[in-house]
Amino acid sequence: MTKDTKLAVLIDGDNIPSKYIKEMMEEIAKYGTPTIKRIYGDWTNPRVSKWKEVLLETAITPVQQYSYTSGKNATDSAMIIDAMDILYSGKVDGFCLVSSDSDFTKLATRLREAGMSVYGIGEKKTPNPFIVACDKFIYLEILHSEEEKGGKGKTGKREVDKITPQVLKLLKSSVADAADEDGWAFMGDVGKLILKKQPNFDSRNFGFEKLTPLFGSLKQFEVDARTQQGGKTKVIYVRNR
Repeated sequence: MTKDTKLAVLIDGDNIPSKYIKEMMEEIAKYGTPTIKRIYGDWTNPRVSKWKEVLLETAITPVQQYSYTSGKNATDSAMIIDAMDILYSGKVDGFCLVSSDSDFTKLATRLREAGMSVYGIGEKKTPNPFIVACDKFIYLEILHSEEEKGGKGKTGKREVDKITPQVLKLLKSSVADAADEDGWAFMGDVGKLILKKQPNFDSRNFGFEKLTPLFGSLKQFEVDARTQQGGKTKVIYVRNR
């Protein structure tokens, strides 16, 4: 995705804390331009009152959805209906679905079937079916810790996931699948392949800003930065040891 890509950002206000808004919008900007920004919730409910304070600053349009029936999530239904309307309007190239709710699994699948790129954003409690239904899934906790890292005091300390044997297996198999006859694989291709296999994979989950330093920290891999012919830019390759 490029920054010219038009994105529809749909936020489940009943499900996502407002404290993540700044980091979330900065992250979305990496994948495209959010031309449609809507947040859904029952704005008569004090539980979502904190969102009201940040909506004007971010130009996100609030969509009122009353909870008519106890036990039924009307916000989910409104989001899904709007998403399909936006899809058929042909005004965007992709969607950002911001929720930790598995109820949006079928929506993500349907949007991808229609050729849309789908980015999921939610907390680590998000059920796996929704995660794997997206092209890429970003954890809000990681974005929030990135913001806090530059602050003072203990807020800069964050928890990172451990590189387990399962993670190593994912990395090694992806390198092997993307490798040429000499075993070298272009890092960009490896990254794309990893996301296809595991949409919630993010080097930041393990304490690394980018994929290259993550691979470079592991003895199981060899990383090579090659200067392009006639250019100053370097292209990164990796292979299994």
